Amino acid sequence: MKLFIDTANLDEIREIASWGVLAGVTTNPSLVAREGGDFIQRVVEICEIVRGPVSAEVLAQDVDGMVREGRLLADLSEHVVVKAPLTEAGIAATAQLASEGIKVNVTLCFQAAQALLAAKAGAAYISPFVGRVDDVSWDGNELISQIVDVYAADPEITTEVLAASIRHPMHLVQAALAGAHVATVPYAVLKKAIKHPLTDSGNTAFLKDWEKVPAEERDIATAVARWRASRG
Repeated sequence: MKLFIDTANLDEIREIASWGVLAGVTTNPSLVAREGGDFIQRVVEICEIVRGPVSAEVLAQDVDGMVREGRLLADLSEHVVVKAPLTEAGIAATAQLASEGIKVNVTLCFQAAQALLAAKAGAAYISPFVGRVDDVSWDGNELISQIVDVYAADPEITTEVLAASIRHPMHLVQAALAGAHVATVPYAVLKKAIKHPLTDSGNTAFLKDWEKVPAEERDIATAVARWRASRG
């Protein structure tokens, strides 16, 4: 499963990209508004950092407007994936954009039937919202499983399942187990996913034991140089 980060914050993107695990970025109007600044410039800057799929959402609500905005966004960078809502207009716009070779991430998916329609329209990605489905007392990752099964039953479907609305590390693990191709994860959840108290305590214990080694032997570079010198 590929990992995207769900943010428009450049510092967060740079930090997670430095880990070597980041494959892409998703944004939405709320995330961009939170950061302020020029929307188009922000999308271009994100594409320069990640060099992978970057979802940028259209704001129009009619087919012609979505297609027009989608073309403009896609022209910003080869990495831009146009993001469109799962509405009647959004599906029609997705079909038009996909026919032109423009990748579309269809967002706000809450049932497998919607996901099937998006795939048939040519969506590159479908974004089911795991956390929001949980909020209405259904299992968000069961939705992921259903969509994965529906897509697997049709060899013509190439749409990737992109698990969104990931609220905590277990959502991330469950999405992977459910067969999601991608998960887009907030910065705070990625930071939590890498942390564990036993990792921290174990590392502290290792370092404490290492202090028992003679000081002249503790520096790895010095120790390697000495070893190489001893071998002539």
